[in-house]
Amino acid sequence: MAARRALKAVLVDLSGTLHIEDAAVPGSQEALKRLRGTSVIVRFVTNTTKESKQDLLERLRKLEFDISEDEIFTSLTAARSLVEQKQVRPMLLVDDRALPDFKGIQTSDPNAVVVGLAPEHFHYQTLNQAFRLLLDGAPLIAIHKARYYKRKDGLALGPGPFVTALEYATDTKATVVGKPERTFFLEALRGTGCEPEEAVMIGDDCRDDVGGAQNAGMLGILVKTGKYRAADEEKINPPPYLTCESFPHAVDHILQHLL
Repeated sequence: MAARRALKAVLVDLSGTLHIEDAAVPGSQEALKRLRGTSVIVRFVTNTTKESKQDLLERLRKLEFDISEDEIFTSLTAARSLVEQKQVRPMLLVDDRALPDFKGIQTSDPNAVVVGLAPEHFHYQTLNQAFRLLLDGAPLIAIHKARYYKRKDGLALGPGPFVTALEYATDTKATVVGKPERTFFLEALRGTGCEPEEAVMIGDDCRDDVGGAQNAGMLGILVKTGKYRAADEEKINPPPYLTCESFPHAVDHILQHLL
């Protein structure tokens, strides 16, 4: 890893780190205000594909988080960019609430498959349609490959198992656009004027948030909220720079030790 430099940017995961569905992680709004009281640039990075960026922003504002739309970088944004770059017509296996982020994209007579979190669409008939397109040579684009995520009623399957099933059945590899891909983190930093060595990532997913960020050259802080399970920090090498109880504790550490 390149030598550390003075901290200039903090990337923050959303679901599981700042909130779980419609409930904020206790103390997170106040902690975000304290972080904003410093000189660092704050960006929010999320693999959430259950809703459009606009819906997500409304949810966060109802929870009294002071966040603007241009501060959020989502894997849906990255997926749309790739679809436009490849000039394909995707079969969109995403939640209906995420469709506004693909407005204007041609989807009739599809020649590509895009998979996000889509519980209502993950049934045999739809997956089989995707399977047949892939066999005909359509590229497979995974918005992300998370194994599971946290809901109010417990852990739930993410899109990863379904993407992996399609890869296995068709002997192809998906192009993954969200966390933990290095390009996702670098794209999130673009426009901040900061290098990875000047940034830290805070998240509840050991592999996708922390491992991905550290592979891109950042520091990674793992929080024990959201999808975190005991000993998650032992699943990646190098281990997280820091593992702490929650987002407010992560902010405390940054204010005391990294600035």
